[in-house]
Amino acid sequence: MADSTQTLIGPPLAAKKPHSFTHHGVTLTDDYAWLRDPGYPQVTDKEVIAHLEAENRWFEARMADRQDAIESLFREMRARIKEADKSVPQKDGDWLYWIEFEEGAEYKKWWRRPVGGGEDELILDEVALAEGKEYFRLGAISVSNNGRLLAYAFDDNGSERYTARIKNLETGELLPDEIPGTLSALVWVGGGKGLVYSLANEQWRTDNARLHWLGDSLDKDVELYHEDDEGFRVGSSLSSNEKWLMICTSDHETSEVRLISADDPLGDQILVKPRVKGVEYDVDEREGVLYIHANDTHENFRLATAPLDHPGDWTTLIAGTDEFYLTGVDLFRDFYVIEGRRAGLDQIEVRYYDDPARVEPIAFPEASYSAGLSDNPEWHMDKLRLSYESMVSPATTYDYDVKGRSLETLKVQEIPSGYDASLYATERLEITARDGTAIPVSVVYRRDRTGAGPLHLYGYGAYGIAIEPGFSTTRLSLVDRGFAFAIAHIRGGDDLGRAWYKAGKLERRTNTFNDFVDVARGLVERGFTAPGNISISGGSAGGELMGAVINSDPELYGAVVAHVPFVDVLSTMLDETLPLTPGEWPEWGNPVEDKSAFDLILSYSPYDQVKAQGYPPIMVTAGLNDPRVTYWEPAKWVAKLRELKTDGHELILKTNMGAGHGGKSGRFESLRETAEEFAFILWQLGVEV
Repeated sequence: MADSTQTLIGPPLAAKKPHSFTHHGVTLTDDYAWLRDPGYPQVTDKEVIAHLEAENRWFEARMADRQDAIESLFREMRARIKEADKSVPQKDGDWLYWIEFEEGAEYKKWWRRPVGGGEDELILDEVALAEGKEYFRLGAISVSNNGRLLAYAFDDNGSERYTARIKNLETGELLPDEIPGTLSALVWVGGGKGLVYSLANEQWRTDNARLHWLGDSLDKDVELYHEDDEGFRVGSSLSSNEKWLMICTSDHETSEVRLISADDPLGDQILVKPRVKGVEYDVDEREGVLYIHANDTHENFRLATAPLDHPGDWTTLIAGTDEFYLTGVDLFRDFYVIEGRRAGLDQIEVRYYDDPARVEPIAFPEASYSAGLSDNPEWHMDKLRLSYESMVSPATTYDYDVKGRSLETLKVQEIPSGYDASLYATERLEITARDGTAIPVSVVYRRDRTGAGPLHLYGYGAYGIAIEPGFSTTRLSLVDRGFAFAIAHIRGGDDLGRAWYKAGKLERRTNTFNDFVDVARGLVERGFTAPGNISISGGSAGGELMGAVINSDPELYGAVVAHVPFVDVLSTMLDETLPLTPGEWPEWGNPVEDKSAFDLILSYSPYDQVKAQGYPPIMVTAGLNDPRVTYWEPAKWVAKLRELKTDGHELILKTNMGAGHGGKSGRFESLRETAEEFAFILWQLGVEV
């Protein structure tokens, strides 16, 4: 075990304590299992804390000579942020709402003013709420329909267990009602007298939807729904017309929805359709007709309708196709909007209830971009609020006039230190993976870049989450130093549709890792960079990706940053007591019951596959309070890498002792962590700051 002097002479070496476990006749050893505090989620074991603190001291010692670089990068990144900034106000009922950052503020303030004119009104001050706290994050926030009450929830330690409070906006006073341990939206029902929420249970699972009547004690709260399947999670929302409370329960591949009158939340519940394994659906309602977005007939989803009194009788309105991935449907009074992706690019279409053949796509100016509906809170909308960006175009807020079919630019992200989009170029490439599949890659670089310079490659590839080709001000700190920045749209995300997601999960999980490696090699072949001159990064499941590709192809990379990496995959998926495990089995497989799943996960689990070989320089982050990827996964991984790796490259671990999965809170504190990451990358690739 390291002591404080070891940071001066060498990295901390974790003690090896023999530990083994057997599943399916296979016995595995794990000498660093002791790094999991037996009292978790409370972490009080002195030896565990001492080791994490020793790793932090080693991190600080190794980065000590980089402090000027970090500070320079931080100032550079901060200079690109408009510090005194506000969103475009949006009408909701009798009020216009917006958020605002003040100069130098880490957190935002929430404002409103009457539509008919009047004084600006501060309804929530995150700056005040966060004062004196190492960590603060606002979760749900919701104003009652009558505009009189505000419900909000906050987390002040990174554990993602939020405390809900209610504020009287007419008097400014907090009501005595306080609900600790929430992990959900806060939904107003019963004419603004009731609030629906979900509690996180001991395993950090939301298996319930509960109703709180204002003024009642919490022990009188009513459980509207309880989910018995430990792999499912429960969430609540309102229909677009705000007539229905919708309670949804789902895992990663199956869902089920119940409707209850929002005015009478204790009334009868309408089950839309009982769950069928592998079928996901969500629901909205207009004039007695349900609109169901479902993947029951095609993996890329269809839009169906059903009468409210026969909710399970679904009739196709828009059929699912291989070409168009229907990702969402939003109902409004006079029209509805569908969102999706075609060839991996975002599409938005306005459609009409009385004329199904009338389709009005919204056109955008660039060949590669990210776009979607933004904040559209009212049932009757003449203009739609949209968001848009690309790898070279800063974030833009539009209003789309539905009748006139025209876009009005309301706001373009301002970069105070200056930005000239004409200096940059972006490409959408296709690189062939080893099995012949064409993998899309989005790349941005300066037009004056020449030759095979440094390249940063980012990937995620899990849960059907697409990585959009969006804009980043921090990314410019690499690109302006000669880097090309690439996003690999690898299988496991749903960038090209649901089949793309399925091709990177369960028994086909290794496609994700192979795609990333093959993209890296393909970018070398195309002259963007050279082996060893590539930096890579990913977080959470993307951290698993980092661990897998440096086990398989370490020579390709000159620097690796793994944020809160999910690297101890097998042990985590075998432990049903951990918060996410049962709900994750549809994504990774269930190694508890399935020997083939056990064997496959073992074959790629980054922690289990660490071996005696050279590894590239690696920077790892963790959060002590992280409920998603527990702190001991990166700690164990780093310990095993220290033991087995045969090179002299940097290996540093930073554990945020007062934060969770998302790292530090606050817009500048989180920016400083990005500056640390980039300083490490530039250091390892030999690029001057």
